[in-house]
Amino acid sequence: MEKYTGIKIAYIGGGSRGWARTLMNDLAKEPMLSGEVALYDIDYAAAEDNEKIGNDVSARDDVAGKWKYVAVKTEKEALIGADFVVISILPGTFDEMESDVHAPEKYGIYQSVGDTVGPGGAVRALRTVPMYIEIARNIEQFCPKAWVINFTNPMTICTRSLYRAYPEIRAFGCCHEVFSVQELIATIYNLKTGENIRRADVKTNVIGINHFTFIDSAFYGNTDLMPMVKEFAEEHYESGYKTHGEHWMNNSFACCERVKFDLLKRYGILGAAGDRHLSEFCPGKWYLGSPENVKKWMFGLTSVKWRKDDLKDRMAKTEKLVKREEEFKFFDSGEESVEQIKAILGAGDLVTNVNLPNHGQIEGFPEDAVVETNAVFTGGSISPVYAGKLPVPLKGLVLRNVMNQETLVEAAFTGDMELAFSAFVNDPLVNIGLDEARELFNTMTYNTRKYIPFYKKI
Repeated sequence: MEKYTGIKIAYIGGGSRGWARTLMNDLAKEPMLSGEVALYDIDYAAAEDNEKIGNDVSARDDVAGKWKYVAVKTEKEALIGADFVVISILPGTFDEMESDVHAPEKYGIYQSVGDTVGPGGAVRALRTVPMYIEIARNIEQFCPKAWVINFTNPMTICTRSLYRAYPEIRAFGCCHEVFSVQELIATIYNLKTGENIRRADVKTNVIGINHFTFIDSAFYGNTDLMPMVKEFAEEHYESGYKTHGEHWMNNSFACCERVKFDLLKRYGILGAAGDRHLSEFCPGKWYLGSPENVKKWMFGLTSVKWRKDDLKDRMAKTEKLVKREEEFKFFDSGEESVEQIKAILGAGDLVTNVNLPNHGQIEGFPEDAVVETNAVFTGGSISPVYAGKLPVPLKGLVLRNVMNQETLVEAAFTGDMELAFSAFVNDPLVNIGLDEARELFNTMTYNTRKYIPFYKKI
């Protein structure tokens, strides 16, 4: 078995208490790769914690992939000589996100996530893009040939900003939302046939934008799975269907797939993200509108209080791992970033969904706008797969969100708050009067002004 040694991964946001552990987990289980992970974070102490945890993991006898984890104090130190750059940051704090998600509720606007689109996603974008401009320009200066993997939301806007700031960058955005829908399709097949196929056995065509992605074909071998998916959706349209895990009423990340089934019924194409994401791209009264309406569609509103409480739990776990009071437990992450790295290095081919600029993979979408489709990873290259076109009625809704995201990127690059407001008020969830929308926009941007270099009241 060929091994790839001496690899350097620069981790921007290396103090992460979530995704960083997933990367440690997956690297530790991969025997073909080894090297160094440079952890950079504005919270240096958090990066130091991950250095200790990562090196403890790597030192274990039951670990196949050996990596040295190093906390560094500057982004430059992390990037110099990097072969891969991972970006996983929280733009601002949960205090800013609390405003993103909950300030609009005063106006009857509810968001189930608030980090991609909607008023929360728009304002998050205004503070995120300046950070990504700086990251992209540092990559251009210190590791221009590195492959860049983005995990931060708003995914589309982050990836678009990297390419706009440094057009020659080799970046792609990764999101696991599609995986859960592929698992749902495999479950449907198993229930209908009594067989036991896995997600990896289901081959799908992916088309759309991040968190508003769709599947218009699915095959297991030569078997077309879409007819049974449509039949299953019709059978469970009213009752919904929960594949596994906690009940949606006890876990705001869970759902009963009713939004997916409704989109499939009306557009003939299956939504390929969680219902709480899909709902935010649609007009506000469809699936959100009120907590009561959300319950009707059997998914949940993720409060920022929950995120803050969860962060406390993760920080407590970090302390136990650092003090070696608890042993790192390996898990099946379901992520593909390590497989992507292997394929780029030349260890076989991989086809999976990623976010890349549109160079014809989706018909009728703007050139260079970031879209999500399948792509082929193979030695030294990533090639997007032609995905076709969306049904015309659905295309109009998706394009509305695409153009809003393009407008937000333009506004952040040029420092134009009025242009940002034009995207804000055009969002499908902002179904209020212009005066109210301007009042809300000013409140939300004021609350996050520390992170918007071009902030001004409009």
